[in-house]
Amino acid sequence: MTTNLKGIGMTSQRTRDRLVRRLRDGGIASEAVLAQIGRIPRHIFVDEALAHRAYEDTALPIGLNQTISQPFIVALMTELLCNVPRRNVLEIGTGCGYQTAVLAGLCEKIWTIERIGELSRRAITRLKLLGIRNYRAKTGDGYAGWSSNAPYDGIIVTAAPPQVPQALLEQLQVGGRLVAPIGSGGGQMLTVIDRTPEGFTEARREPVQFVPMLKGLE
Repeated sequence: MTTNLKGIGMTSQRTRDRLVRRLRDGGIASEAVLAQIGRIPRHIFVDEALAHRAYEDTALPIGLNQTISQPFIVALMTELLCNVPRRNVLEIGTGCGYQTAVLAGLCEKIWTIERIGELSRRAITRLKLLGIRNYRAKTGDGYAGWSSNAPYDGIIVTAAPPQVPQALLEQLQVGGRLVAPIGSGGGQMLTVIDRTPEGFTEARREPVQFVPMLKGLE
């Protein structure tokens, strides 16, 4: 993947490097993930009025009652998903496109679904600006997954369902991994599910707070 950062301005590499140091100090160990976080200009994924806060380790609103996740959570979920090279990855919840951009430098192909059409259109514009091409995006219901491109060796969910949708488990190939916040309200847990020849294994990582995963389109 070739990323064209020329002309986007607004921040220096030193600003992104400071964020990377904070993430490393916070426990992110994958140098590949840290390098990709340092490469992607997060400020273009938030409203101009909030661009000065883009490199804080905090979630920020992106409109339409949605948020961009804090960089630590993006890095952690990416690190958990990319514990081995991933060729065919499904992302549920494109949002502003920042998580997509991070994954695009680490995975061969990203298929990303967003239920809110306006968010999807904005994300595509930003990804094009960066010259990212190894993805396909659509507006759709994440509960159904994207069966025509399955099976996936990685699935990442960036909104919280009460439990993992069955369709996503079915679209995960043997040897694949799914990373998602699971639960409702204040009871969400970041969860890793691996599909083995014998079935599924589940590991609960840490409490998180995501917007709920909703059905249908908007």
